[in-house]
Amino acid sequence: MDIIDTLRELITDIMDVEGETITEETYLVRDLGAESIDLLELSVSINHAFQITVKDDELYLRNFRLYIVEAERLGKEPVSYLAERFPFLATGRIAEILADLEVGPAIKIKDLVRYIVYRRED
Repeated sequence: MDIIDTLRELITDIMDVEGETITEETYLVRDLGAESIDLLELSVSINHAFQITVKDDELYLRNFRLYIVEAERLGKEPVSYLAERFPFLATGRIAEILADLEVGPAIKIKDLVRYIVYRRED
């Protein structure tokens, strides 16, 4: 079973959603309605299923907006600064998130996949 299939199974079990609706482009909060308790449970499940150490703040981009402000305060370019803080995200994806940030939580299933791959290599 590959990463996306395992994630689909975990999310389906935790959030009681249809697995067929979950793709790499699915937003965890916007599309699936994930709440904080769901995210906590998902972190624990990812930790167990993939045998990695999950850092919730990193995985769910919790300090993303803080780092944007920090980059501006330091006079640094936001995309590069954020890439240092979230090395599992490609700069193109960071730019996408920045452009989409005002709509709401922007984490997608593909971001979880990249995080798991990154942590496995760590």
